[in-house]
Amino acid sequence: MTWQEQSLPADHPAVKSGGVGVLLVNLGTPDAPEKGPVKRYLAEFLSDRRVVEIPAIAWQPILRGIILNTRPKKSAHAYRQVWTEEGSPLAVITRDQAAAMQQRLGDEVKVDWAMRYGTPSIPERIEALMAAGCERILLAPLYPQYSGATTATVVDKAADKLREMRWQASLRTLPPYHDDPAYIDALASDLSRQIDALDFAPEVLLLSFHGMPQRTLELGDPYHCHCQKTSRLLQERLARPGLRFRTTFQSRFGPAKWLAPATDDTLEEEARAGTKRLAIAAPGFSADCLETLEELAIQGCEQFTEAGGERFAALSCLNTSDAGLAMLETLLRRELMGWIRA
Repeated sequence: MTWQEQSLPADHPAVKSGGVGVLLVNLGTPDAPEKGPVKRYLAEFLSDRRVVEIPAIAWQPILRGIILNTRPKKSAHAYRQVWTEEGSPLAVITRDQAAAMQQRLGDEVKVDWAMRYGTPSIPERIEALMAAGCERILLAPLYPQYSGATTATVVDKAADKLREMRWQASLRTLPPYHDDPAYIDALASDLSRQIDALDFAPEVLLLSFHGMPQRTLELGDPYHCHCQKTSRLLQERLARPGLRFRTTFQSRFGPAKWLAPATDDTLEEEARAGTKRLAIAAPGFSADCLETLEELAIQGCEQFTEAGGERFAALSCLNTSDAGLAMLETLLRRELMGWIRA
């Protein structure tokens, strides 16, 4: 018995400590594909000052008075197109990625998952990890390319939780991995597998990244540069005779100028220029979600074929593919060095 144990009163509560945790974090999703849950989700998401950088005094009346009274119904319909029996695809895949990492990393680490917007929340899961004895936590935002509107807001939320805690965990953050060889190798392997399985040979492979306002680039956000580097490295690895690549940006919102070229415009442009066979991939998404399953796979197919295209394929994200899980394990183990055995 140590002197610390000898000095404890008999009724001292048992406290778990000394553990290591990993918290995988993705963007978020409503709890159900219905107007009410979608409205709550959008209110949280679009109130984040890193997501919408308009002064609140100007933005909130627009958000509360117009957007939250019109957009939830349309968005709920879109979510219903991709919802599964298990729930939101993004939540289900992120949960399964966490379960796979728990199995791969073993008992030395406790792996959990959270959503930046919606449930389960980052504060809730940090508290749960600490209650399980995790004094050291690796925060892992699953965004390969860094942006203030994605990675930074995950760190902000975690810091908000730590700020209110008397006993704080030691925190590390998974860096952006847009040019990491493990990530590029995983993308090249998995996309090659999917392309080879198609019953047609694409003429064009569109690499579609989530869009950001042009202003974010001008203010110094590295996101656009990270996307372009990912695209360049991936094209070098995927070089195939007869396959042409294009890099585009999707999910425009509002009247501001966004990063270009836009994915929807490019799909129509390619079809009208005579491209008949096209595949599209979303390398910036670690898991399939509304933006890939509805915006790209459903709307994108309609845009391309209505403009004259004939064959279209939306390729899956890394999700829980063998290549994706091996890559994620490599990244996590690297950042856990010194906390767990090699």
